Amino acid sequence: MTSPANTPEPEEYGRLEYERRFWSRGVSGVAGVDEVGRGPLAGPVVAAAVVLPPDTWIEGAADSKILTAEQRTALYPVICDKAVAVGIGASSVGEIDRANILVATAWAMRRALERLPEKPGHVVVDGLPMRSLEWRHEAVVDGDALIHSIACASILAKVCRDRLMHKLAVRYPEYGWETNVGYGTKGHREAIDRHGPTPHHRRTFLGLQFEMEI
Repeated sequence: MTSPANTPEPEEYGRLEYERRFWSRGVSGVAGVDEVGRGPLAGPVVAAAVVLPPDTWIEGAADSKILTAEQRTALYPVICDKAVAVGIGASSVGEIDRANILVATAWAMRRALERLPEKPGHVVVDGLPMRSLEWRHEAVVDGDALIHSIACASILAKVCRDRLMHKLAVRYPEYGWETNVGYGTKGHREAIDRHGPTPHHRRTFLGLQFEMEI
């Protein structure tokens, strides 16, 4: 007898241990949440929330940081197709400058959760607890490496943010966003020195004065 297509093999089954604790109690809506873009000098912070069907393992899905761009791009539609629900949220450069990156990250995560069609039964986020998230949740350090739904969320968030930065690179070709996606590489910093910051740069990250809107 063969296993259903979505049912992982035994060695993979153990790697769904976190989600299985809730699935076994009838909590099917386990939302894994992760963000991408805390550290760049330019662009928003983007978060994703992913709810997988019970016992679903997506082959190849792992922490987005250890995957190539090609692997992430290939996995993106697979995750969207197999997930019960997906939500994407972001916080703008202005919000990052007005609040701070940690608060803005929590806002992006909250927006991702709010875009799920149904409220999940359990929320788990990568990293430390986020008071500004305003959702009851559990936080797991290195969750993107340990929890499959968080790993899937990290891939979606990374692909979405990279696509946005690639589009902005067409409008602002001097800064190399098509390759550095807003991170502070040597070439990016030199471009800022030559051309100055764009509206998409985080002024507080550059040590520049930020004027809050009244």
